[in-house]
Amino acid sequence: MITHFMHDGHLACGREGDLTSSTTLNKVKCRNCRNTDVYKQARKDQRNAARRAARKNEHTHSSAWRAAWSNRLAEIKGPQRLPRGFGNQSYV
Repeated sequence: MITHFMHDGHLACGREGDLTSSTTLNKVKCRNCRNTDVYKQARKDQRNAARRAARKNEHTHSSAWRAAWSNRLAEIKGPQRLPRGFGNQSYV
């Protein structure tokens, strides 16, 4: 069974009738729907949103190691000092 892409209440390929449709991009099987600008733009927006989410997770992970390393170095007793860029140095 062919599944069409539904956008704003209309099928992307322009067909009419009681046809199976979905707004989920991975379920669309109609070749005509897949070749429309609306479908391609929706696919692009979905891909970009996934990339933004991945970058956001990378960024929070990259800052977490810095905070952990700063805490570890701050706990060391003695005249050790934190590298430049890490604030609150107890020994200068």
